[in-house]
Amino acid sequence: MTDERIKELLLEAEKYELTDSEKAKAPGSFIDLPCGNTHYEIKGEGELCVLVHGYAIPYYIYDKVADALVANGYKILRYDLLGRGLSERVKAKYTPELFATQLKEITQALFPDEKFYLFGTSMGGSIVNAFCAAYPEYVKKMILLAPAGMDNFKPPFYMYLSSFPLVGDILFAVLGDKILLKNCAREMKHCTDEVDYYLESLAYSMKYKGFPRCVLSSLRNTILKTKKITKYYQKTAEHGIPVLCLWGTDDITMPFYQSERFKEVMPDAELHALEGSGHIFLYDEIDKTMQYALPFLKK
Repeated sequence: MTDERIKELLLEAEKYELTDSEKAKAPGSFIDLPCGNTHYEIKGEGELCVLVHGYAIPYYIYDKVADALVANGYKILRYDLLGRGLSERVKAKYTPELFATQLKEITQALFPDEKFYLFGTSMGGSIVNAFCAAYPEYVKKMILLAPAGMDNFKPPFYMYLSSFPLVGDILFAVLGDKILLKNCAREMKHCTDEVDYYLESLAYSMKYKGFPRCVLSSLRNTILKTKKITKYYQKTAEHGIPVLCLWGTDDITMPFYQSERFKEVMPDAELHALEGSGHIFLYDEIDKTMQYALPFLKK
């Protein structure tokens, strides 16, 4: 994508209200939950897999995983987390507990009392573990894809700065959209012909007001709350839920060194290092992702 096109997309950021008329133009469905209006998609038949995305990229990050699961006889539910995609920009602290509540409410509204397989990528790993710690009875197995939440995580400088009131608000108000848009596909190594789609899709959700506020709150109240979230991982391990974890050795966003702490926290989990893979291998290397995920679900 050209620099000129990126400038055009950034000029559209925060320009529109997420109204009912805007939602009517969008694919997928919407549901009013107590925690906020949520954009979602259901596809396929069979056992249910619930797909929880991460910090900024909405549910399209699961495009290929969803198609692969449906092709192999599973039903999928994927949805946009509050504050991103086409879900409501609620005025709240974006904590793992808020996101776990959203997960509980949407699964109970659409599939009451049904057990499911649970996927979480990046910050989604923190969310699904917060959910499992509270509601283990709904989860058959869990698949973590480069998960966030280990208490040995060393945040980059911009994250550290963003944790401070006022400084972080100014940083995100001035540069937040630019940083997120330019960096969202930086770890795309194989599907380079799809970078434009990836960037355009994020820009589509960024054009609705409230996005930087919500991701900044998520950074402060979820991404950087690693001591609290590591305890959720430990609680999930105590519940005995079978866990598969895939992690790219060249991950820049959630570096691979965290896997050592993960092994301590979840000693019974099945962990595979994906040699040479970056952070978004679930999109960039779908065959490698599913060669581990499908056998784990079936065994």
